[in-house]
Amino acid sequence: MNLPGKPDYVIELNMKRIHIWALVLTLLFVLIGSFAAVMLHGESFFSFSMLGILLWLILYAILIVLHEICHLIGFKLWGKCKREDLVYGVNRELGVAYAGTKKMLPARAMKKALLLPFWLTGLLPFVIGIWLNSASLMTVSAFLIGGAAGDFSMYGQLRRVPKNAFVFDHLHKPILYIFNQKIDSPS
Repeated sequence: MNLPGKPDYVIELNMKRIHIWALVLTLLFVLIGSFAAVMLHGESFFSFSMLGILLWLILYAILIVLHEICHLIGFKLWGKCKREDLVYGVNRELGVAYAGTKKMLPARAMKKALLLPFWLTGLLPFVIGIWLNSASLMTVSAFLIGGAAGDFSMYGQLRRVPKNAFVFDHLHKPILYIFNQKIDSPS
């Protein structure tokens, strides 16, 4: 990986810890959603059928793609990235989908782009799933909220860097390079 210079900080995420937090968040939100649905609708809404499982799988795949698209939208919106700066795909070694940018971003733009998918593909459909009494939508959303554990971890680490810092995202590893001043991104 070509870095634009020597970073002032390097943030390397612990994927094992993130996977544990993802599981904990998923289970917690399934329980919260189930409790909220029972309180709102007065009955349990879980039932299993082949159609329900198929719907769940389709929703999950769609929301994972939308999650990564939300990151890309955040990079364009707040990071002023061009389309050719954006990168997305699946890291099979880590077992995660990813979206990134070849461009160095202000830390505040990166933080906003990290949390956008949580709001749009996690929390919003979670609330809608409870409201509509849809176990499929609520549980898929709980999985997406859990799946945002890596984003939450990066956000938490970025809160510790100086406000005017810049972030260069490693495109294939869970590493963020922090620079106290802007340096031109490598081509």
